[in-house]
Amino acid sequence: MATIRFGFGRLNFLLLKRRSFLLLKLIAVVFAVLLFCEFLIYYLVIFQCNWPKVKTSAYHSEQETHETVLKAMFLADTHLLGEIRGHWLDKLRREWQMERAFQTALWLLQPEVVFILGDIFDEGKWSSSQAWADDVARFQKMFRHPPHVQLKVVAGNHDIGFHYQMDTYRIKRFDKVFNPEMLFSWKGINFVMVNSVALEGDGCNICSEAEAELVKISHKLNCSREHFPLYRRSDANCSGEDAAPPEERSVPFKERYDVLSREASQKLLWWLQPRLVLSGHTHSACEVLHGPGVPELSVPSFSWRNRHNPSFIMGSMTPTKHALAKCYLPLEDTVLITYCGAAGFLVVIILVDLGLLASPFLLGCKLLRKFKTV
Repeated sequence: MATIRFGFGRLNFLLLKRRSFLLLKLIAVVFAVLLFCEFLIYYLVIFQCNWPKVKTSAYHSEQETHETVLKAMFLADTHLLGEIRGHWLDKLRREWQMERAFQTALWLLQPEVVFILGDIFDEGKWSSSQAWADDVARFQKMFRHPPHVQLKVVAGNHDIGFHYQMDTYRIKRFDKVFNPEMLFSWKGINFVMVNSVALEGDGCNICSEAEAELVKISHKLNCSREHFPLYRRSDANCSGEDAAPPEERSVPFKERYDVLSREASQKLLWWLQPRLVLSGHTHSACEVLHGPGVPELSVPSFSWRNRHNPSFIMGSMTPTKHALAKCYLPLEDTVLITYCGAAGFLVVIILVDLGLLASPFLLGCKLLRKFKTV
């Protein structure tokens, strides 16, 4: 009897040891997949991005050019979800993605200034005072940055509303948090951040003030940054993996809704005489030439909620030249496929342990033996 009890006790111990080893394997796999998908993948992908080099002239040495180059990072359309349309799981997933991408980019790339080209929030035009405060707190946590990095924000239509929705209250609420500057200068480079929602051209008080301010500084400028793209008929001439889908490219844009009006665009080009324009709003990439060869680059959305392959722009700039490069973030599909593959692998481990499935390793060995025998 004692021998039988001892045998059962040893069997239970071995069974418990086997189950504990299985549990440890499952925990190790889950931890490794989470570590890769939620942290390491951002470093692996963004590490491949490099600042573009500005071509040096015969009168400037490479060292002098390096010292005067401003490293600027441009992103757009973060669309932080609010309390009305934002499901908690959707908010958690998308905001974690943007936070990890932004913090990783800051650590690896060390930009000196970051521009966010509008639509920071998804529901700023509707949100109550408390909802606005909650959204702002989440934004400040996600896009925290060291003191030596400047963060400049442009108002978008989702932040203060379209022309027929915006009012002084919403604009002042936005300005109080972000303190936007219409003219920002650093290292001899001038940036204009335009509230393009206020360029309706109908003579409203807000529009008149915005236009008057632009006229005052128009003679000092050589760069322009804004939210709405300048006028173009459609995205028909846009291409690339982060351009709008083919079925959407030929759809005509609505003036004052998808793009600025033709009149407002011509005014900006005339007033500012920019050498480069960057804009957001469309969530897709597009490069356009305006007038006498003024390039405009529409910056894609930074959020997985708006596209599966978000990106941002890296700009190396001097007072006379600039060079741009695009940095892609991890693909959402890659993360989802990794999780699905890991889930399948866990199921295989469990089935093998329960004896419901032959070990792939043993099965491979048997097949190899049979092959050798034949």
